[in-house]
Amino acid sequence: MREILHVQGGQCGNYIGSKFWEVVCDEHDINPIGRYVGNSYMQLERVKVYYNEASGGCFVPRAVLMDLESETMDSVRTGPSGKIFRPVNFLFSQSGAGNNWAKGHYTKGAELIDVVLDVVRKEAENYDCLQGIIFLRTFKYTRGFQVCHSLGGGTGSGMGTLMISKIREEYPNRMMLTFSVFPSPKVSDTMVELYNATFSVHQLVENADECMVLDNEALYDICFRTLKLMTPSFGNLNHLISATMSAVTCYLRFPGQLNSNLRKLTVNLIPFPRLHFFMVGFAPLTSRRSYYYCALIVQELTQQMWDAKNMMCAADP
Repeated sequence: MREILHVQGGQCGNYIGSKFWEVVCDEHDINPIGRYVGNSYMQLERVKVYYNEASGGCFVPRAVLMDLESETMDSVRTGPSGKIFRPVNFLFSQSGAGNNWAKGHYTKGAELIDVVLDVVRKEAENYDCLQGIIFLRTFKYTRGFQVCHSLGGGTGSGMGTLMISKIREEYPNRMMLTFSVFPSPKVSDTMVELYNATFSVHQLVENADECMVLDNEALYDICFRTLKLMTPSFGNLNHLISATMSAVTCYLRFPGQLNSNLRKLTVNLIPFPRLHFFMVGFAPLTSRRSYYYCALIVQELTQQMWDAKNMMCAADP
């Protein structure tokens, strides 16, 4: 079994992370309180990649949620998938980072990081305790980490990269996958996003193994040009990101033969260790009006997949 520990940080990271868990729970037919309600063995065959099974038969996400302000945590806790998370894995302080990378990396974030690492350590070293069969106890050390964060704010960029570097120190041989939302000057709402992203990219180059680039500009372009949404909301962007994250992790969660773990993905796609930033293409992407007029055949899906309009990064491949 290939276990993944999911960590989400900052306002953006927690919103897209909670949306990701909604999609994953829906695909595995796990209801909002963690009960399995499906009838397919394929949904449970690899469910422990992202879930721990509790004593009552409920499935609990192997996730750690952190932020430097409490409002985001309250919003996630009261959301559609809020009750499924372990309550002690909500970690936050009251001050906030104020879109300041240094606050998240050196001052406010450094005060909270030890608490976060303790919870990460407990989740990573979780194991099956088979009652009465002590000699068959199997330790399930986590095989990889997955981080959701943005590079434009203070907590996701500053404290997020601090946590990535700390996890890299403690677990040097584990894979580190990040879903990083990059800022764009076209849709920027703060002046310092450029600086925060510049500081964060250096940390990602050094400490991450795989980085899925999610660009705000590309996401807005997809909403405007392809999905024909005149006033896209953050909910629309989060829906796009969660669908992409679900597709990227599909080979981990369901039986298959190609790229069946994070290390194989690295071997196949990364020519040099520092060159690990992936452009993610998604298909099919059509507006609701045009959906019934499109033929979802292999040729059409492949053409869309390699089209620059369907890339989550505003660059022409």
